[in-house]
Amino acid sequence: MFRIALLRPAFAQAGHASKLFNQTKTFASLAEEVRSDSTFHIPVVDFSKFRRARDKAEKKRSADEVVTAFKEVGFVYLKDHGISDEVVQNTFIKSADFFRLPSEAKAKLAWEDPRSNRGYVQQGRERVTQSSDPAEIAALRAKAPDSKESMEIGRDWDATWKNQWPQEKDVPGFKSTMLSFFQTCHELHVSVMSSVALGLGLHEEFFADKIQEQYHNLRLLSYPSIPVSALKEEGTARAGIHSDYGSLTFVFQDDVGGLEVQNPHSGKFHPATPIPGTIVVNVGDLLARWSNDVLRSTRHRVVGPSREKYGSLEMAPARQSIAFFCNPNGTAHISALPTCVSEKAPAKYDPVNTEQYIVRRLSDTYS
Repeated sequence: MFRIALLRPAFAQAGHASKLFNQTKTFASLAEEVRSDSTFHIPVVDFSKFRRARDKAEKKRSADEVVTAFKEVGFVYLKDHGISDEVVQNTFIKSADFFRLPSEAKAKLAWEDPRSNRGYVQQGRERVTQSSDPAEIAALRAKAPDSKESMEIGRDWDATWKNQWPQEKDVPGFKSTMLSFFQTCHELHVSVMSSVALGLGLHEEFFADKIQEQYHNLRLLSYPSIPVSALKEEGTARAGIHSDYGSLTFVFQDDVGGLEVQNPHSGKFHPATPIPGTIVVNVGDLLARWSNDVLRSTRHRVVGPSREKYGSLEMAPARQSIAFFCNPNGTAHISALPTCVSEKAPAKYDPVNTEQYIVRRLSDTYS
């Protein structure tokens, strides 16, 4: 049975999780703290302060916490975010039900086209990487494919691309659960982007008409149990080093662990230890481009669980996670925001179209 960190008692991850919570005492010193690996940490932000703010000043203070975390680390643990543990637990249960289907049943739902980005991805087909060289990616995939399988779900009302659903009798409640969760995550995306807008000195509703198409991707992930030795070979990982493509990513973890975040100052990777009740949220490439790199799209990976937690096990335990990749509208024109450019900081990137950018990145990633 899989274990969901979100449903365990607060501070169940003894020591380390408590330390992470204690490290949120001040955001003023965050820029200094993250430069050293000895004090690097992912901040924890209580998002209820933004959702329930009594006035604009209180809302702005909360928005500044979110944006400071995104500026300095690119990642944040979001707590009191408004998505209930019960909803998350049920989504994990339905995800596990899907991955227990026979291989031949899942293969009938196979991912086919980067423009669609929907369907089942068998283990070894994807190799996430920062490279855009097809030959290099093919070599990486052959040598060290990502050790995971996934199910990709997009907006269900799309006129061109359709989701690939298992039969209701095979996974009862799967479709309805995922569609509801997709909408719930979109609504949180709208709120977090409102906080980003305020934190960057824009009007709170600045992004509203640029994200309302729900051009997102819900990814269910299953990492099978694997020999620890297989994860120690050069270049191997459950998911290789990469940044995400869109605006924000919401990561829901079980309690196995393995997600690691790169300190942008030192290059060293640090564990994003599961903290009950939180969502790991990170900036994607398009939001970094939008902000002219004021906000960081930080590289990360998924490796085997820590030796501290599992000792000298020969087999790394199976892991589940759910990632909701938030994107701007497919037709959105992404160019540097007015509050993120100046004479001293001119625009770094040429404007891009959301759909074209994401399709190109997906085309590079999959075989």
